[in-house]
Parts: sequence; C-alpha cells; structure tokens
Amino acid sequence: MASGIFALLDDIATLMDDVAMMSKVAGKKTAGILGDDLAVNAEKASGFMSSRELPVIWEITKGSFLNKVIILPLAFLLSAFLPSAVTVILIIGGLYLAYEGAEKIYEFIFPHAHHKDTPKLEKLSKEEVLSLEKEKIKSAILTDFILSVEIIIIALGTVGDQPLLTKILVVTIIALVATVGVYGIVALIIRMDEFGAKLIDMNDKENSISDKIGGFLVSALPKVIKSLSVIGTIALLLVSGGIFAHNLHFFHDLFPNLPGILVEFLIGLVVGFLVLFTIKLGTTLWKKFTP
Repeated sequence: MASGIFALLDDIATLMDDVAMMSKVAGKKTAGILGDDLAVNAEKASGFMSSRELPVIWEITKGSFLNKVIILPLAFLLSAFLPSAVTVILIIGGLYLAYEGAEKIYEFIFPHAHHKDTPKLEKLSKEEVLSLEKEKIKSAILTDFILSVEIIIIALGTVGDQPLLTKILVVTIIALVATVGVYGIVALIIRMDEFGAKLIDMNDKENSISDKIGGFLVSALPKVIKSLSVIGTIALLLVSGGIFAHNLHFFHDLFPNLPGILVEFLIGLVVGFLVLFTIKLGTTLWKKFTP
C-alpha cells in the first residue's frame, strides 16, 4: 500500500518536472507574441476616462478568458485527431502575423491621411461614450482571440511529442499566464500616469522627489506605449519568421552563416511584405473590376 502511494507521488513529481520544463520552453516560444499582445492591448485599453480604465481592462480580461475556454478544447482535439492541422494553422497564423508586422512598418513609412479626427470624450454624451467603449472592448477581444489562437498553437507545437496530459497542462498554463500576465501588466501601464499624478499631489513642496518621480511617470506613459508598439512589431516578424523557419524545410537551412534570430526576422519581414503587397494588389484589382 505504502509503496503504491510513493510510486504515485513519484509519477506526479516526474509529471510536474516535465510540465515545468516544457512550460519554460513553450514560454520562450510564445514570448514574442505575448510582447505583441501586451503592446496591442495597452494601446487599446488606453484613451478612456480614468474612472473607466480598470473596468474596461476587466471586461477585456473576461473576454480573453472566454476566448481561451473556446480555443483550448478545439486545439487539444485537433492535436489528438488531426495533428497535421496544427502545423497548417500555425503557418496560416504566421502569414497573418508577418502581414501585421509588415503593415505596421508600411504605415509608419507611408502613413494614411486621416480625414476625420477622433471625437473627444468631453464632447460626447454618456450613451455615446459607453457605445464607443463597447466597440473598443469588442475590437480588443477579437484581437485577443486571434493572438490567443497563435499562442496556444505555438505552445502546442512545442509539446507535440509529449503525452496528452502533459500537453493539456503545459498549454493551459501558458494560456493562463498569457491572460493574467498580459492584462495585469496592461493595468499597471495605463494607470502609471494616475499614480504619477498622485505622487505630484502628495505634498505642497515644489521640485520634491515625489514631484520628479510623478512627473517622470506621467510623461513616460505615451513613450512606453509607443515603444511597446515598436517592440511588438519586431516581435511579430520574429515570431512569424520562426514559425516558417521551423515548419518549412525551404526556410530551415536558409542563410546558415547568419545568426538564427536575424534570419527569422528577415524571413518574417520578406514574407510579410509579400503578403501585404498581394493583398493590396488584390484589393486594387477588385475595386477596379467590381462595379
């Protein structure tokens, strides 16, 4: 009896070791997408009235959890009964991520002319503000769904040869970390200026330490969000290039003398612009020949 219990405990310990090791590997593989997820959601969750920022993040977080509840069972079923579909979805997702990265670079070089200014919240009624808020929440949840698919599929790809229980535990851990970690950091980022303002108002002394720290936090918020956008764009191209390099033999041995990270970035960049120009060409032709 005792030996059976110890054997069970040993099996559980071995399983937990495997899960911890594979979670670390999967975490590294999905880090790039998590960076982009953070950048995108920090941008989408900003721009609200101060009193509504945390409620908006909570609504997006709940939507993100629901996304994971939908995606995880489907991903496990595909992995068990149609594993080849996981690679196909991974490559399709890689094309999307490469396109997103290339589009951000293209828009930075050739920015679109914005004919309409975004309406200021002060000029809107309460109903209009709530309607705008709901639209942004829906947009953020949809973006989260797309990125969640990629995070889960990439994590699943790193444990493809592991037992089913290990797959379920590792991918579920990554999914939970992706939601709790990303939106927890987003909440801290967008409240950074509020915290800075409280530090400035802490005392009546001018040019005090709290004033300096508070002023730094307030002025740093736009720069932090902008830098996250740049980091997220680079991460998109690196992740997509890594997907192609590891799943398509043509790319696997391309430029063997260059560092792997540079090769993956270049692959993501080239593929992204090819997809971008293909879509733009198709859109132009469609508009030209469609009444």
